[in-house]
Amino acid sequence: MHQVQGVVARAKGEPVSIETIHVPDPGLGEALVKVQTCGVCHTDLHYREGGINDDFPFLLGHEAAGIVEAVGDDVTSVTPGDFVILNWRAVCGNCRACNRGEPWYCFATHNATQRMTLADGTALSPALGIGAFAEKTLVAAGQCTKVDPTARAAAVGLLGCGVMAGLGAAINTGGVSRGKSVAVIGCGGVGSAAIAGSALAGADTVIAVDVEARRLEGAQKLGATHTVNSADTDPVAAIQELTGGNGADVVIDAVGRPETWKQGFYARDLAGTLVLVGVPTPDMRIPDIPLIDVFGRGGALKSSWYGDCLPTRDFPMLVSLYQQGRLDLDAFVSEEIGLGDVEAAFEKMHHAPGEGQSVLRSVVVL
Repeated sequence: MHQVQGVVARAKGEPVSIETIHVPDPGLGEALVKVQTCGVCHTDLHYREGGINDDFPFLLGHEAAGIVEAVGDDVTSVTPGDFVILNWRAVCGNCRACNRGEPWYCFATHNATQRMTLADGTALSPALGIGAFAEKTLVAAGQCTKVDPTARAAAVGLLGCGVMAGLGAAINTGGVSRGKSVAVIGCGGVGSAAIAGSALAGADTVIAVDVEARRLEGAQKLGATHTVNSADTDPVAAIQELTGGNGADVVIDAVGRPETWKQGFYARDLAGTLVLVGVPTPDMRIPDIPLIDVFGRGGALKSSWYGDCLPTRDFPMLVSLYQQGRLDLDAFVSEEIGLGDVEAAFEKMHHAPGEGQSVLRSVVVL
C-alpha cells in the first residue's frame, strides 16, 4: 500500500481539497504509475460539479504522463521504469469492435479492479478511471502507452485527453487531408488541437472561429490561415466567403452547443463533414433543422469520442512529430502549477471572456 497526496472532490460544487490517498500495489492486469504531470481538463471540473455522475468522492485528474513503478504479475505490455502517457480507453481486444479491426471503437474498455481510498477507507472514484491529480495512481496496464522518455512530460501528457481529442477529430474522424478546407468552431484546448491537426494533415484553408480575440491569435500560431470573431460576425457567412462561397469540406464543432452545431451544419460544403467533439450537456437538443436539409446537403454528421484514437498507434507517432518540431505541443501548456493550485485553475475556466479564456491548459507538475 502506498500513501500519497491527491486532489479530491468530496461533494457536488464544493472546492476540491488535498487529501491523503491509499493506493494498493498492482494486481493482475494493473500498473502503479508515479505521476509526473497532469493537465487540468474541463472534464475534471464537470466531475466536481456533478455533471458526469454522483459517485463522490472523486479522485480528479486524467490527462497525465509518468513513470511505471510496478506492474501486476501478468503484465507484459509495460515494465517498471517505462515513461508512459495514460489514456482512459484501455481496449479489450475481444469485443465486436476490436474483432472487426476497429479497436478505437472498443465497447468494453476497462480500468483497474482495485480501488484507491481515502485514509478512512472510503473508496474513491478516479476520474475517467485514472485519478492522476495524485503523486501515484493505479490504472489498468492497458491505460499506459509507452513513449519516448526524452519527451517533455508536461507537453506530451496532454495527449491523454484534450489535445488528442482535437487532433483526432480532425485527422481520424474528420479525415482532413491535403488541400481540404477546415473550419473549427471554438478555439480552446480541443479546438486549437483540431487546428494544429488540420495544419499537420496539409489542409489548405484552416478557419478558426471564436468569440475571444486572444484565442484567435493563438489559433493562428497553431496553423489557422483565417480567423472569424463570431461575437460580431456571422460565422456561417464568413466561412462560406472564405471558401469561395461553398462552405468548408470539414467543420469541427469544439464547443458542443446546439447553436454552434447548427452553424457547423450550414457552414459545410455540399457533401461536407460535420464533426462534433465538444461535449454537450444531457439537456441539449439538436436544433430545428428541416429534414430535407439533412438529405439535400449530403455528407456526414459525426461525433468524435477521444478523437477516435488508438493510443498504441497514435501516441508514439504524435510524440515523434513533437520531438521533430513538427507538432507544437508546448504551445498548449499555458502554465505549470502544483496540486494545491487546481481549484484556482478551475476558477480560470469560469472567466469568459477574459483571462481564463486565454489559458489552453494549466498543467500540474509533481
